[in-house]
Amino acid sequence: MNVDFGRTSSDYAKHRAGFPDAFYTRLEQDGVLTSGLRVLDLGTGTGTVARNLARRGCHVTALDVSAPQLEAAARLARDEGLTLDLREAPAENTGLPSGSFDRVFAGQCWHWFDRAAAAREVFRLLKPGGKLILCHFDWTALPGNLLEATEALVEEFSPRVQLDVERFSQGLGIYPQWFRDVGVAGFQHLTSFTFDTLTPYTHEAWRGRMRANARVGAMLPPEEVARFDAKLGAILAARFPQEPMSVPHRVFALVAERP
Repeated sequence: MNVDFGRTSSDYAKHRAGFPDAFYTRLEQDGVLTSGLRVLDLGTGTGTVARNLARRGCHVTALDVSAPQLEAAARLARDEGLTLDLREAPAENTGLPSGSFDRVFAGQCWHWFDRAAAAREVFRLLKPGGKLILCHFDWTALPGNLLEATEALVEEFSPRVQLDVERFSQGLGIYPQWFRDVGVAGFQHLTSFTFDTLTPYTHEAWRGRMRANARVGAMLPPEEVARFDAKLGAILAARFPQEPMSVPHRVFALVAERP
């Protein structure tokens, strides 16, 4: 598949909700996240995770392979007065010095990488005792809810292929394969947590969120994205008229330590 999130950077920056504050609070409570850490954010996209880390006093370097995504990340950081060291590079070959980071984050992106190569690269980049945090923020589809209706529409418009993220989580928002990925690379002291939360979306925001989906705006030609968007708008008006909508999501995080 030819997935290019750069084609949908505007919607991605505006409408894709990032991890809730409770995710960062949990990491702080567990001693994983503290002010002053040198942190690398892989597959940063528009910098949602990177900006949250910078707000919490971390010194953040953020990488992505998409120049349009990095441009959006730079703009959003400037708007908040935040400093990010943004670089265009793949997670598997960052070009950064060995042992230079206390933490490495990969939010909503590990499945896009050559996972074995990325795990080895992260091991090289972390200081001894440093930690890798693999995390996801996925919606949860249940019979009759907004997510089930939305996913059915995606199936109608997008090629009938299963993205790696869907294969690995089976739609549950939990990623057991990641434990093996980091274990094979030599990481130890693995811990994980998951919790559910509700995220508010207006109709406009949900349509934008779905235009920024990998199987919609990042894959389909513009005319098909427009048709998808119009049909989703009609479904929302007919079946889910109340605004804002409360969209169920699941947070998953795996924390692994470099010995």
